[in-house]
Amino acid sequence: MNLRKRALSSGWYPENRKEIEDFLPRTIKNAPRGKALSCIVPHAGWYYSGALAGISINFLKHDADTVIIIGGHLPASSFPLFAMEDFFSTPLGNLESDHDLRDLLLEEFNGRPDHYADNTVEVVLPIAAFFYPSSKYIWMRFPASMESYEMGKKIFSISEKLGRKVVVIGSTDLTHYGPNYDFMPRGTGALDWVKRVNDAEFIASVMEGDAELSLQKALKNRSACSPGAVLGAMGFAHASGIQKAQLGGYHTSADVEMSESFVGYASLYWELV
Repeated sequence: MNLRKRALSSGWYPENRKEIEDFLPRTIKNAPRGKALSCIVPHAGWYYSGALAGISINFLKHDADTVIIIGGHLPASSFPLFAMEDFFSTPLGNLESDHDLRDLLLEEFNGRPDHYADNTVEVVLPIAAFFYPSSKYIWMRFPASMESYEMGKKIFSISEKLGRKVVVIGSTDLTHYGPNYDFMPRGTGALDWVKRVNDAEFIASVMEGDAELSLQKALKNRSACSPGAVLGAMGFAHASGIQKAQLGGYHTSADVEMSESFVGYASLYWELV
């Protein structure tokens, strides 16, 4: 069995089923599942953003043949990357890859194998597995370019042709502020500016459905670390006929544990009406 094993340490997410099954039900508080086709989740350790990621995935429709998780951390010049393993290891069991759809997308996008350890997809997998234990999965990462928006639209059209019921999860964190990230345009103590301006403007552009503006703000203002993932999820939603996103929640790591270096997190989703 060709299995992609866990690469992140236990500090990122739990190592056993019981901890996950205790954590996520408390997070969603038995809220009804949503009708969304795609969403945006944060990808920090669960201590900081796992609850918000769970809330976001809970907005998705429940009947999915395939769950596509789009990560990032790639420059505009990068090829799209795809995990080529047949299964993905999680504390909730091994998840099967939808290799038929993956291989079609890999060829369509001129993708490359993803051999790297990266948190943007891995940290989300166990949350998705909780909600979609029987679905198949595709792990991919998109570059920070408008090409990712077009690829998101193609995911929808190719999935439709195959008759696949697909949900898409785009994974990004927002502004990384402070000395740890070498980004302090407003000096120290700029938490309010990050929340009310830098992150807020990026979130607003995504909610409005403006792909070009979202990418511009992410790159110019450093307000998202994986904008390609956002554009992929947005393109998928737009191709399905859903233009505007809704905000499911927002906070920063400083709201969990105060520090002069902190990161913003948001839940966004595109819901069928």
